[in-house]
Amino acid sequence: MFPGGRKRQRETEKDCLKREIKEELPKLRLGRLRLWKQVKSKNPRNGRRMSDAIFIAKNVSGRLEIGDKQEIDRAVWCKPRGLRLTATSRYIRDRLFPK
Repeated sequence: MFPGGRKRQRETEKDCLKREIKEELPKLRLGRLRLWKQVKSKNPRNGRRMSDAIFIAKNVSGRLEIGDKQEIDRAVWCKPRGLRLTATSRYIRDRLFPK
């Protein structure tokens, strides 16, 4: 699944992304970030409203070392096809990497 997190009060989406990456993958360094898409929808099963901000990083460096083992059990670089994904992750993949 793609990384995600919840925004704190008075935190921008970009600041949330930087904080979440630092907490969960502390050795990973992101280059310049650009908002690619804001997705707002309602979960059809439970009715919960969802809002996702999807960013693209110009450059990424460092290692995929896990910072919080309670939150992530493993982190690997993968090609976007052939993965089992959540509906949101599948939407993001299909928009970023159309067939």
